[in-house]
Amino acid sequence: MTVEQEIRRRLAALAPTALELVDESAQHAGHAGAAPGGNTHWRLTIVSAAFAGRPTVARHRMIYDALGELMQHPIHALSIRARAPGESDA
Repeated sequence: MTVEQEIRRRLAALAPTALELVDESAQHAGHAGAAPGGNTHWRLTIVSAAFAGRPTVARHRMIYDALGELMQHPIHALSIRARAPGESDA
């Protein structure tokens, strides 16, 4: 299973209605945490009813909890946009 597949599998616990995951590792080559082959720097956009009524910090913690040890390795950086259904993309 690839890193992307494992991330998607774990985030399925949040029952997302939309999920966009982009490996941006190539843009960070030579920076801290970058590794040959990528899978270190990610951009995530996720929409889930589980986020309704929760502040941003709580939403991010839910994502970190779902990803578990992947947040230590191989993920070095994760840019997150987490919304509940019906919220604007602002």
